Amino acid sequence: MNENRIKMLREENINKALFKLGIPMVISLLVAALYNVVDTYFVSGLGKQAVAAVSVAFPIQLIFLGIGLTFGAGAGSYISRLLGGNNKKEADIVATVALFSSAILGIITAVALFCGLDSVLKFMGAIPSIMELSKSYTGIFILGGILGTINVTIGNVAVAQGAAHISLKAMMIGSLSNMILDPIFIFWLNWGVRGAAIATLIARAITSLMYVMYFIGDKNLIEIKVFYFKPTLTMYHEILKIGISLLLLQILQTISISKISSAASLYGEGAIAAMGIVLRIVTLGANVVFGYMKGLQPLAGFNYGAKNYERVKEAIKASIKWTNIFCIAWTLIIYIFAPNIVALFGTDDNVASIAIPALRAGVIMFVTFGFQFSYSTLYLSIGKALAGVFLNSLRQGIVFIPLILLLPNIIGLNGVIYSQAIADALATLITIPFAISIHKSLNLETKRKGELWILE
Repeated sequence: MNENRIKMLREENINKALFKLGIPMVISLLVAALYNVVDTYFVSGLGKQAVAAVSVAFPIQLIFLGIGLTFGAGAGSYISRLLGGNNKKEADIVATVALFSSAILGIITAVALFCGLDSVLKFMGAIPSIMELSKSYTGIFILGGILGTINVTIGNVAVAQGAAHISLKAMMIGSLSNMILDPIFIFWLNWGVRGAAIATLIARAITSLMYVMYFIGDKNLIEIKVFYFKPTLTMYHEILKIGISLLLLQILQTISISKISSAASLYGEGAIAAMGIVLRIVTLGANVVFGYMKGLQPLAGFNYGAKNYERVKEAIKASIKWTNIFCIAWTLIIYIFAPNIVALFGTDDNVASIAIPALRAGVIMFVTFGFQFSYSTLYLSIGKALAGVFLNSLRQGIVFIPLILLLPNIIGLNGVIYSQAIADALATLITIPFAISIHKSLNLETKRKGELWILE
C-alpha cells in the first residue's frame, strides 16, 4: 500500500493523482453536508419557524466536525508515515489515541453545550419565538454530534490505511438511513423537529456501527483497542500540528454562521430560515473544494520535501484549474436555478424573497474560492504554517467577521446578504501577493536545484 502510494505521489499523472486522493474525501464531506440539507428539506414542511429553529443549530455541527477533523486528519497523516516505516504497532496506538481523544473531547463539548444551551442558541441567533423549538431539536442534535465526531475521526483513520471504500460505504448508508427516517419521524409519528434530530442520531449510529464492524473484522490493517490508549505529548504534537488548522477553520465557520443568524434575527424568523437554507446550499459547494484539497495536500507536501518543485507547480496549476471549473459551474447552476432550489424548501413568500437574492449573492464570488483555498492548502502542505493558517482564516474569519458585524448596521438586511461576497472578493485580493510570492520561491528553488545538478 505504501509503495503504491509513494509511486502515485511521485510519478502518476497529476490530474489522476489529485482525483484519486481527493474524491473519497469530497464524497465523504458531501454526504456529511447532506444530513443538514435533508433535515432542512423535510423540516420545511413544518413551516418557517421550524426551519429557523433547525438553522440556528447548524453551526454546532461544525464544532464537532472540527474536533473529528483535528484528530482524524492529524492522525491520518501520522499513521500513513508510521505504516510507511513499517511501524504498525505505533500506528495502532496513534489510531486508538486519536479516536478516544476525539470521543472524550466530543463528550466534554456536548456537556458544555448542554449546560449553556440557552446562551449558546441566543448567540447563534435564536429569537424567543423559536427558542423552544430550537432547544427540542438541538438537545438531541448534540448527542448526534458526538457520534459525528467519532465517525469523522475513524473515517480518516480508515482512509489513512487505504480503505477509503469503507468510509464512503458507511457514510452513504448513514445518509440514506437519514433520508428514510426523516419523513417517518417528522410526519408519520408526528415528532416534528425532534423527529429530524432523532433520525440524524440513528443514522449516525448506523454509520458508527459499520465502522466498528469493519475495525473488529480481519480485513482492516489498523487495530483499535482500549489498552492501546497510551497518549504521549509527542503523539499529540504530531496529530495537532496537522489538525489544528482544520479546527481553527471550523471554529471560524461556527462563529461566522452564528453571526449571520444573529444579524438575520433582527428581521424575523423568515430571514433566519432563509439564511439557513442558503448556508446549507453554499456549504455543499464549499465541501467539494475542501475535499479536493485533501488530494493537493499530500501531493504538494511529498514533492516539496523531495525537492521536486516542478511537480509542486504542476499540482497547484491542476488544482486551480479543476477547482475553478467546478466553482464556475456551481456558481452558474446556483445563480440561474436559485428560485427552483429555494422552492424545494417551501413556498413561504417571505423566506423566498430573502433566500433567492441571498443564495445568488452567496455564490457570485464563489468562483474565486478554488484559487483562495489552493494557495492556503499549498502553504500548509510545504510547512509554511503561519501563512497557511492566515490564508485559511481569511474568508470566514479575519475578513468576514468584521464585515458581518459592521455592514448590517450600515445597509440593513443587504449587509447580511452581501457580506460573504465582499469577504470573498477581499480574501482573493489578499491571496494574490501570497500566490506570486510562493511561485517566485518555487522558481528560485528550481533554479538552485538545477545549478547544483550542473556542479555535481
